[in-house]
Amino acid sequence: METQDAVVALEALAQESRLGIFRLLVEAGPDGLPAGRIAERMKLPGPTLSFHLAQLKHAGLTSRRREGTSLIYSAAFGAMNELVGFMTENCCGGDAAQCAPARKVSPSTRKRRAA
Repeated sequence: METQDAVVALEALAQESRLGIFRLLVEAGPDGLPAGRIAERMKLPGPTLSFHLAQLKHAGLTSRRREGTSLIYSAAFGAMNELVGFMTENCCGGDAAQCAPARKVSPSTRKRRAA
C-alpha cells in the first residue's frame, strides 16, 4: 500500500460515523448489509449515510452491489488487511513475530487508562 492510499483510508476512518459504519460492515462479514439496515443500526438519515458510504467507497474500504432494489455494502477486507499491514510493516524493528496481536480492551479499561 502506498502512503497516499493509507492517508486516504485513515482520513475516511477518522470520523465517528464512518468508523462505526466500517466496524459494522466488518462485523457483518463478506455478505455485507443493505443500506437500510446500516441506517437503522447507525441511526443515520439516508442522505447522511449515503455521504459516509461514498467516502468509505472512495477510500477503497467498502464495496457495493445491487440485489434487486437494495444496495448491499460490504467491508473491503483486502484493503483493510493492506492498511493494517502498512501500519505494522516495520513493527518491532521489522521483527513482526515480536508484535503481539491486538486484544480487545473493554470501554471501562480504556477510561481507566485515559485517566
